[in-house]
Amino acid sequence: MANLNRETCSVCGVKIVGEDTVIFSSGPVGTRGRLWARVCSYAKKTGCINQDHQAIGEVHENDYYNPLK
Repeated sequence: MANLNRETCSVCGVKIVGEDTVIFSSGPVGTRGRLWARVCSYAKKTGCINQDHQAIGEVHENDYYNPLK
């Protein structure tokens, strides 16, 4: 098994595994784009590990939180 990079954000506590797999505290696994759209773009705190826009990649419309769906 490959040794995947695993980082835990000190701001929100999510885990980022490998390049683009985000493990939220609840709900399905997501991407860096979804994490940025739902958390990082609002928190804007020092220590956030998801601020590199090249690593975040494209953010899709369905990455943003929509409680009506």
